[in-house]
Amino acid sequence: MAFFGQPEAGEIEFAALAIDDSDEDDLPLLREIITLAASRNIRVILIAEDVSPVVLHQLLRQGADEFVPYPLPEGELEAAIGRIRKREELASVEGTPFAAGTAPGDGVLLAVQGLAGGTGATTLAVNLAWELALVDKANPPRVCLLDFSLQTGTTATYLDLPRREAVFEMWSDTDSMDEDIFKQSLTPFEDKLWVLTAPSEMLPLDMITPEDVGRVLEMARRKFDYVIVDMPGTLVQWTETVLCASQIYFATLELDMRSAQNALRLKRALRAEDLPLEKLRYCLNRAPKFTDLNGKGRIKRLAESPEISIEVQLPDGGRVITQAGDHGAPLASAAAKNPLRKEIAKLALSLYEVGKADTDEAA
Repeated sequence: MAFFGQPEAGEIEFAALAIDDSDEDDLPLLREIITLAASRNIRVILIAEDVSPVVLHQLLRQGADEFVPYPLPEGELEAAIGRIRKREELASVEGTPFAAGTAPGDGVLLAVQGLAGGTGATTLAVNLAWELALVDKANPPRVCLLDFSLQTGTTATYLDLPRREAVFEMWSDTDSMDEDIFKQSLTPFEDKLWVLTAPSEMLPLDMITPEDVGRVLEMARRKFDYVIVDMPGTLVQWTETVLCASQIYFATLELDMRSAQNALRLKRALRAEDLPLEKLRYCLNRAPKFTDLNGKGRIKRLAESPEISIEVQLPDGGRVITQAGDHGAPLASAAAKNPLRKEIAKLALSLYEVGKADTDEAA
């Protein structure tokens, strides 16, 4: 602390604060170090071993900029420094979500849930978010992608992003979450999209409560124009929270019996709880081609039994879709001319135009 007050400290950009469980008794001193460093514009990276989540959260809230576990994973310290620099670079750009003076907003919330495994829910969520981020080059909207599938969430894989410990820290105490904690939990993708990845470890879905989810959604909507939520395939106690807060709740399905049955069961479950069924928009994955003469009849029969309307038809993009996910690249980069990418881009544009028209009308 004495050194921080000397002229030589002006040359320091980062300070690493290495702590373990034996340092928890010195919490006031650790807070003082972080506060003093922040006053000298020195970024603090916590390197922690066996430190309780409560203490970590308090130190992050006090002003520590990043947290990495010990023993250090290969390249993690360099990655932490890169994340801090990237956040500061983005925060200095006018119009970005966390720039100084950015007015609070009321973002559009779009959720995506698969009615069966392999129906393309995450592919739709990730690429819809990216297409919305690209939809207006002159005045790009601020877009956030939230991965709420705590156990098998793959948005990080599809965008080649690291899964960070800060995500678990945020979910552990959303009651104390502020803008800084929320920002530290997000990972930017190509300076255009902000992503809350799934935690690094598999966690039970009931670890978070409807109140936790509500706080995260509220914070995201205040900072972003569009918030896309990739939901788990299972109905949980906080599904109602997301459904009620969303403008549109996309449900993906395929041309098979399991999808039809699950669509019917979903409708029954929501109707039994008197939840807003009108927010559901059914998206048919791997829809038949225009040249498939029997395609329209098959789609009609699929919709008849559960009495649903198929409003979005997503064509089969072929093996390139899986390859794009494996390489961590959105379809706009990996397969720009793919028919599935074109359909998702068209959907993003229609959502953007409707939202823009509503905003202009309100103004």
